[in-house]
Amino acid sequence: MNALSPLRARPLLERGTVRLLGAGLAAATYLLFLPWDLRNRAESPGDINETTPVTDAGITAVVVTVLALAAYFGYRDRLYWVLPVVATPPAGLLLASFLTHEPPDASLWPLAWVVLVVAGGGAVLAVAGFVRQFRPQRQFQAGR
Repeated sequence: MNALSPLRARPLLERGTVRLLGAGLAAATYLLFLPWDLRNRAESPGDINETTPVTDAGITAVVVTVLALAAYFGYRDRLYWVLPVVATPPAGLLLASFLTHEPPDASLWPLAWVVLVVAGGGAVLAVAGFVRQFRPQRQFQAGR
């Protein structure tokens, strides 16, 4: 099996397995690098400065992994599979995380989720579409 061969030419079980592994990796990356509870906290008791458990390194790791998966599936699979496989698991986990916030703390979370999902989905589609340009084209010859 070639890891870069088109998925449409592979057996159904292999296609499903590769897609599930991709979605699992996207979800695992989110869970590994971003904390579940995103509420800001005081740095020390009685302090007015708040900090968040989300780090720049964690966000970077999630973005790089998701875009790498988008490139892989953009090269290997059909474009309409990229969003459900790569972008949906982190978007669903982000929504679940936002919904765990208590109402006073969560007033802008639904709007933030929509903006992040649209921006993330657009980036995933852009990377997948760009990488598709590098797929080898079939050579069709007349009479064969």
